[in-house]
Amino acid sequence: LQLLPEKATVLFHFRRNETETVYFPTIKYGGEKVNFQFQNAFIVCDEPAWMVLHDKLYSFAKEVDGKKLRPFLNRSNIIIPKSVEETYYQKFVAPLIASFDVYAKGFEIQSEGYPPKPVLLITEYQTAKAALSLFEEGGVAEDEDDGESQILFDVAFRYGHALFKASETGAPVSVSMEKNNGSYVFHRIRRKPQLEADNIEFLRRTGLELRHGRVVLTKAQAFSWLHEYGDIVREAGFELQQQGGTDKKYFIGSSSISVQITENRDWFDIYATVKFGTYEIPFIQLRNLILRKKREFTLPNGEIAVIPEVWLTQYSELIAFSENHDGGTEVSIRKHHLALVEELNRENLAQVTMSHKLERLREFEQMEDQPMPEGFAGELRPYQKAGYNWMHFLRKYGFGGCLADDMGLGKTSQALAMLQSQRELHPGQPSLVVVPTSLVYNWELEARKFTPGLRVFSYIGTQRDKNPENFANYDLIISSYGIVRIDIELLKTFYFNYVILDESQAIKNPGSNVARAVRELHCRHRLVLTGTPIENSTLDLWSQMAFVNPGLLGNEQFFRNEFLTPIEKRGDEQKLRRLHAIIRPFVLRRHKSQVAKDLPEKVEHLQYCKMEPEQEEAYEEAKSYFRNKILENLDEKAVAKSQLLLIQGLTKLRQIANHPRMVDPAYTGSSGKLRDVLHRLETGISENHKILIFSQFVKHLSIVRHHLDKMDVTYAYLDGQTKDRRGQVELFQENDDISVFLISLKAGGLGLNLTAADYVFILDPWWNPAIEAQAVDRAHRIGQQQTVFTYKFITKNTVEEKILALQQHKLRLAGDLITNEETFVKSLSKEDILTLLD
Repeated sequence: LQLLPEKATVLFHFRRNETETVYFPTIKYGGEKVNFQFQNAFIVCDEPAWMVLHDKLYSFAKEVDGKKLRPFLNRSNIIIPKSVEETYYQKFVAPLIASFDVYAKGFEIQSEGYPPKPVLLITEYQTAKAALSLFEEGGVAEDEDDGESQILFDVAFRYGHALFKASETGAPVSVSMEKNNGSYVFHRIRRKPQLEADNIEFLRRTGLELRHGRVVLTKAQAFSWLHEYGDIVREAGFELQQQGGTDKKYFIGSSSISVQITENRDWFDIYATVKFGTYEIPFIQLRNLILRKKREFTLPNGEIAVIPEVWLTQYSELIAFSENHDGGTEVSIRKHHLALVEELNRENLAQVTMSHKLERLREFEQMEDQPMPEGFAGELRPYQKAGYNWMHFLRKYGFGGCLADDMGLGKTSQALAMLQSQRELHPGQPSLVVVPTSLVYNWELEARKFTPGLRVFSYIGTQRDKNPENFANYDLIISSYGIVRIDIELLKTFYFNYVILDESQAIKNPGSNVARAVRELHCRHRLVLTGTPIENSTLDLWSQMAFVNPGLLGNEQFFRNEFLTPIEKRGDEQKLRRLHAIIRPFVLRRHKSQVAKDLPEKVEHLQYCKMEPEQEEAYEEAKSYFRNKILENLDEKAVAKSQLLLIQGLTKLRQIANHPRMVDPAYTGSSGKLRDVLHRLETGISENHKILIFSQFVKHLSIVRHHLDKMDVTYAYLDGQTKDRRGQVELFQENDDISVFLISLKAGGLGLNLTAADYVFILDPWWNPAIEAQAVDRAHRIGQQQTVFTYKFITKNTVEEKILALQQHKLRLAGDLITNEETFVKSLSKEDILTLLD
């Protein structure tokens, strides 16, 4: 048997009457048509079908499923009952009409040609997982009772009345069935695959990752895409059509928002038009929906409009910072949000109208120079004068500010210059400065030094007169954070000109009682001074900004979600830039390196410390004991013969002024000086400075060392017992991770080169200032590229303060002849001794 392959064609025939449909195929081969019923014919292969007939092997011109032909090898037709004929037509006949030649009686087959009309079918599928809000961590807002939805985009093509999905691939001919009054019409349509493919590729270029003509997105993603590309795909000829899924009918037409911002006296007024198709929605309604964490609302025609996510991104801060004052339709934002308004204008998200005067706020680095007040007894360095001008500029526009210069750059003197200017321009308007308790005395001294004409009143102590009306008799009231917290109900009844917070990191915790208290103070102008505006978290900054410019950074929850979390947890550089743009006009920060040319080679500061109550009690007890003993001897002997007892007494008093534990290991209380040293130390470390700490007493260094260990601060250490002096010096000089070097004044006051340091702390005053100067010169010597700042810590109302005064007197008289305790004591008169022990 020789099998020669030949081509055969199957023709399908249908005959329909009132009760049944008869189906029988005919085979065409060798130019003949015969019924498909043959003796001795058999199927060799099913897919694709090959058949042997009359000793010949036939393949088919079009691929045929051999399993569908097998029943006809032994019979000529199949009868389909009336009851199932519609299903049969839909599932069996329609695909045959699409693939083969069909000859029908009792129903109609129409061959039609149409250009394809692309259709994007939109179907919502509901899931149970709740969606998150833009104003909550993690995502985009949905209605609170609405689960997370997914949207199916399905591409289809309309040919006449027939709709074919792109996913329904196969032969280039598609068939749709139409039933009308019991009759069937099959529309046989030849599709245009290339045109369909071109339309699908167009959608891919808009960002839809279509696979087999469909893609599933979250509702937020889907409506973001519709907002951005809906009009574009309509213009390209697409029809957008929602179908099935949920009962909601969504608005899928064009939406737009236009915003106009106009400067008013104290505000920017916002005029915005929001459109969904032909419907116009008041901006305040949109704002209120978003603030209530809703993204959907019902249009007058019953359709559900979805607020585009891009609006939440572009206008989130405008919405969060805007205010509605009278419950009406007017919305505005405070003028201190100028940076936000400018950004919207720059990105063409709003049309902005403002005065030329206000526009200059953006250029605050080149502000108008202000005359210095006549009563200011000092001279500001150039960068300090710039800070003074900046304060005037903020006052002029009614803004608060944060002066965040590095430690030691003279924030206090800049603030005092502003207060003196206010005293001369607007007498009779008292200002309040709130400081840590330990700095009250320093402010008093600085005020006497720079602004001797200011009437200063310190509102502190347990015996303070709790009558705010008395403030009107002064220009400057100095109080502590603790007192303000306790007396806030009284203090908030007085209207101050300025309220200035020094070391304002004290209110870094926005939920603390002291932070809440200072926000209740009433005043015209607000300033904060700090070397460390951010110690632990960007929330520190929010708390201080909430005081100086309420509302500048929104409420705390908004700030956490919009800035803190993206910046600190996700390293979002864009959010960091936006935050910087908002606060930029209101935070003036100069690092020491930036203003080095304006600084002398050395800058010296006296840091006065207030004793803790238990420390003061120990000091007074020791002072009384030694005073009595020394006065007894002074009456009986000459001063010189009492020198040993005097040295012993003065040394013990100096040690208690540092920390009572130096003379009493059982002492469990605290020390005011240690508190202030650690505070300055933390600030310096946070600003990446390197610090030398000198003390005459190894015991004092041990106490500081113990606290550094608790703070997990790594340090270098040198006293008389240190064997590897060179190793400790190299460790500090060469290791950037070592910020602190503890040094005994006797062991390290000479012979060391420590130019890596730019700050020097003298923990206890030395008898001879020349010895202290030698210690400072460990850092301030050839090779030093930075200005060296020295902080000398003096405990107020102790022998230290009195030694300091005697130092200056003796230095003028004897130069550097006084070199130790003995010569210092010998130089003292009886009156000097009485002064020291008073």
